[in-house]
Amino acid sequence: MRFDPREIGEVLEMLLFRELDIRAVTLSVNTLPAIRASLKDALGALEQLLEPYARRLRPAAEKVASKLGVRIVTVRLAVSPTSIMLEPLGDAKAAVEIAAFLDKLAGRHGVDMVGGFSAFVHGGVSRGATALIEGLAEALNSTERVAGFLNAASTMTGINLEAVRRAARIVLSLKPHAAARFAVTANLPEDVPFMPGAYHGLGQPDAVVNIAVSGPGVIEAVVRSLPDADVRTLHDAIKRAAFKITRLGELVGREVAKELGVAFGAVDLSVAPSPKVGDSVAAVLEAMGLPRVGAPGSVFALALFTDAVKKGGAMAASTIGGLSGAFIPVSEDAVMAQAAAEGAITLDSLKAMAAVCNTGLDMVGIPADVGPDVVAAIIADVMALAVHLDKPLGVRLIPVPGARPGDIYDLGGLYGRVAVVDASRYSRIPLVARPGTAPPGVERLKKG
Repeated sequence: MRFDPREIGEVLEMLLFRELDIRAVTLSVNTLPAIRASLKDALGALEQLLEPYARRLRPAAEKVASKLGVRIVTVRLAVSPTSIMLEPLGDAKAAVEIAAFLDKLAGRHGVDMVGGFSAFVHGGVSRGATALIEGLAEALNSTERVAGFLNAASTMTGINLEAVRRAARIVLSLKPHAAARFAVTANLPEDVPFMPGAYHGLGQPDAVVNIAVSGPGVIEAVVRSLPDADVRTLHDAIKRAAFKITRLGELVGREVAKELGVAFGAVDLSVAPSPKVGDSVAAVLEAMGLPRVGAPGSVFALALFTDAVKKGGAMAASTIGGLSGAFIPVSEDAVMAQAAAEGAITLDSLKAMAAVCNTGLDMVGIPADVGPDVVAAIIADVMALAVHLDKPLGVRLIPVPGARPGDIYDLGGLYGRVAVVDASRYSRIPLVARPGTAPPGVERLKKG
């Protein structure tokens, strides 16, 4: 990959003045060889397998960051879905012990997060998945770096309502900081570098580096420089900026993979915000001409933005992966959080916007005393969007004790300030109590 001199100058300006950084370098490692019939043996095998990677991960990322003059915000590790390791163990206590081990390993080596404490339950709940589900709340509440998900729906199988209900109960059992590390997903791909969706997929090599990019500040500056442009010109300008952001991401990913001696996987094209001023996707949408994100026109603006990012990024990367859309987390985006606190952003507006992006309901605060029916129904709505639009989506809700709509809860760090929204006027929703799995839609028939 070669940069011409003008392109180098533009990227330098982005790095110095527009908050451009690499959101995450995620090393994904196959941990299935560590499966054992006893917990003690499994933990020993995990340590033997992961220790050499974890020890070298941060030094490799820091070396590349220094060499290229790029800031890498987080360094992350992803493992194979823990539910598979739990199949021979079948014990919730084992799940908690594995989470504790992963947390300590990450802390010892300066790894910011470990993903993959997860299960795929879109078609049913296996012995290992049951153990993970039963231990999930305790595991996340008692750790600082472990992240995970339950994949409760897919285009090919439909929506597992039993898994949705169980996920809702888990959400309401989590402390706010733990809830920020848990998602309910649908159609999750194998190469996601973003937490909590990162895991080592069954179709991946034994170790691979995937990259998550950032850059909304770059795109906001481009949009604000074109106040009178027609929408096609605006789309083209966003596309060109996304091209440069993604090129940088691929360069960093290849260099880190080379340092570690592993394969380079993919760049997730998703432009991810942060709580910093000047690093907001919502600010980009407002710069495009919205009086406030959430106002009429928000779906159109987000669709224009997402399409431009995907087209520009796809031209820049040898392999695209992950979610590759637009991230609209409420708490991790300062402008989104403010709009939610004002009532401009609601659950309904977020669900509408999810139809044209790839995050769904992300980092949304809800009162902790809301009923499990309501949480299950919110999750089911997003699962339905994912299944019938044939796309990856997720739900990450933050239950805030004693909070009411409009309140703000400060999670700190990259998680930012979460705004609490009105979840529902209803306490019981009998529909989600019905047993079974909702069948897949007609998108399944199109796949042959």
